[in-house]
Amino acid sequence: MRAAPAVDGAIAGAVGSAALNVVSFLDMALRGRPASSTPEQTAGKFADAAHVDLGPEEKAANRRSGLGPVIGYGTGIAAGALFGLLAARRRIPLPLAVGLLGGGVMATSDGSIAALGISDPRTWRKADWASDLVPHLAYGAAAAATWRRLRPPSRRTDTRLRRITGPR
Repeated sequence: MRAAPAVDGAIAGAVGSAALNVVSFLDMALRGRPASSTPEQTAGKFADAAHVDLGPEEKAANRRSGLGPVIGYGTGIAAGALFGLLAARRRIPLPLAVGLLGGGVMATSDGSIAALGISDPRTWRKADWASDLVPHLAYGAAAAATWRRLRPPSRRTDTRLRRITGPR
């Protein structure tokens, strides 16, 4: 198995993660809402589970603050790489790819915070769901578009294009 699809997927996942963060920061700026504490809480729970001492409380808080976004990027990059492996020999329609990528990362994130006891998505209001859904759709759209841009067209598609446009 070649590594190129996983690498292209990881790149797409990184682009998607950046888009998710931009949309989240714009939401914070537009609505004047505070940053979520979920990433830092997740980092703290993971450190506790791994028996990793993050140091004295001030430094531990700073480390959690730094590790939270890193976990988010790791999730997005890993999801992109997995998508790359699964989609390597398929031409997945763009809307389906957006849904698979965005929905997959959202399910992973929300499932993790539920499993860790940080939050219970079943108790969220519509506004909470919108604040979660919109950035994940941005992730899916950016990752799917990047994936499509990085991957060469299939031979079948390329043959159809040559018939329409003539030889290159």
